[in-house]
Amino acid sequence: MAEDDSDIRRLTRKILNQSGYHVEAVEDGAAAWDALQANHYDLLITDNEMPRMSGCTLIELIHTAQMSLPVIMSSAILPTAEFIRRPWLKPAATLLKPYRLEEFLNTVRNVLRAHSSVEEQSNNIWTK
Repeated sequence: MAEDDSDIRRLTRKILNQSGYHVEAVEDGAAAWDALQANHYDLLITDNEMPRMSGCTLIELIHTAQMSLPVIMSSAILPTAEFIRRPWLKPAATLLKPYRLEEFLNTVRNVLRAHSSVEEQSNNIWTK
C-alpha cells in the first residue's frame, strides 16, 4: 500500500490486517516501486497525489514492466482525465476518499477474486 497520509496508512493497514491480509505500507510511490521490484504482491492499493512519485506514475511503471498486479487507486481526487487520455493506466478499481469501511473491504475482495480468476484461466491453457 502506498499512502502519504500516515493516519490513513496506519488505519488502512490495521483494517486489512484484522481482515486477515498481510500488508506492507509505504509513504509514497517511489518507496512502493522499490518494494515491488524486490517482492511479489497480490495487490497494490495506492493514493495518487504523493511526494516523489504519483500513483499514476507508479501504475505506468508497473504497466511498462509488464507486472501482473491489480491496482486499487484510493484518492480524494481521481485522475479521471488521465484515465481517459491513457486508458491503460486505469486501475482495476478506484475508491474516492472518504469511503466506507465496508466499501473498501468489498473492493479489495472483489479485485483479488477477479485477479485470481484471471490467473487461474491463464494457467489452465492447454496446447497440443
